[in-house]
Amino acid sequence: MSRRRRHKVESEDKGEIDLTPMLDVVFIMLIFFIVTASFVREKSLGVNVPENNDVPPPPEDAPKNILIQVNSNDEIYIDSRRVDVRAVRSLIAQKKAENPEASVIVRMHEESTANTYVAIADSAREAKIFNVSLVPFAD
Repeated sequence: MSRRRRHKVESEDKGEIDLTPMLDVVFIMLIFFIVTASFVREKSLGVNVPENNDVPPPPEDAPKNILIQVNSNDEIYIDSRRVDVRAVRSLIAQKKAENPEASVIVRMHEESTANTYVAIADSAREAKIFNVSLVPFAD
């Protein structure tokens, strides 16, 4: 009987795992990450925004741009008039005839779809205006 008891006690001693080396490795990794993280600097652009909004008016001979607005329901407005997407090309061509150096500026609502912008940009290119700008706006 005494041999069996001794055998059980010896087997329990062999089953222990020494956690000290693992804790040493974890602490060394923690120190490494703390030291390297302190050297990482976030890079950002410094933007200087003017305080006053006194923008001089454009010169009289400056080309007037063609402004097209699109609301959240994909409705297109030119000169505060609602326009069908099929009539956009002819209106852009008409405005280009009045001012040949004009570019197209599309002010789109952030919830409008990209298909509307693509249709307007294609219409402008068909009317031989290749300078099309996209400007977001919200209600």
